[in-house]
Amino acid sequence: MERRLIPIRLDSYKPLREVVAETLREAIVSGTLKPGERLMEIQLAEELGVSRTPVREAIRKLELEGFVVMIPRRGTYVADLSIKDINEVFEIRTALDVLAAGLAVERITEDELEQLERLLVEIGELIEGDDIDRIVEVDSQFHDVLYKASRNERLVGIISNLREQFTRFRAISIQYPGRMKVSIEEHCHLVEAIACRNTELAQQIAREHMENSEQTLLQDLNERRQA
Repeated sequence: MERRLIPIRLDSYKPLREVVAETLREAIVSGTLKPGERLMEIQLAEELGVSRTPVREAIRKLELEGFVVMIPRRGTYVADLSIKDINEVFEIRTALDVLAAGLAVERITEDELEQLERLLVEIGELIEGDDIDRIVEVDSQFHDVLYKASRNERLVGIISNLREQFTRFRAISIQYPGRMKVSIEEHCHLVEAIACRNTELAQQIAREHMENSEQTLLQDLNERRQA
């Protein structure tokens, strides 16, 4: 059996299922585990040097996030990314982010503005260290503060329900060469527009940010399929 996954170090402070999920997620995003490939619990457990239980728990988590699909009586497979999937999720997410940005202009507090600025500084530092997992995590925190600033709990709930479907897109898009630095610049402009209470500009920047993210993802998808 060809070994493609690096055995997991068992000294992590994180629960083992989380470490396994991160490892498999990275293998899918990087293309080590390819779209349509069947995932066998026993084989994955052997390669990672763990029991089947954390592998099974990790696969369930990845199914919720849209990285894998479980087909009754056939098994578990790496999910393929279709252009239709990408377009549908981005259409919804763009509309919601534009709305959230407009509401945040009217309702954000000074403390929340400072939080956004601190998170942008942290992301900038992480980019220099090339810590992708942490960048994705802090980027999610940035958007969470922005959504909370809308003061619309139903809007926050709807966006939260889309989070898992968007996780895979963000993880792929943010790793595309040059995208991280452009993304943080877009975030900076968005915070500036919100701080200036410019609703029209904030919504325009939010829309352009999502459109650029979608185009990056489609470009990455196209390049992977031609490779």
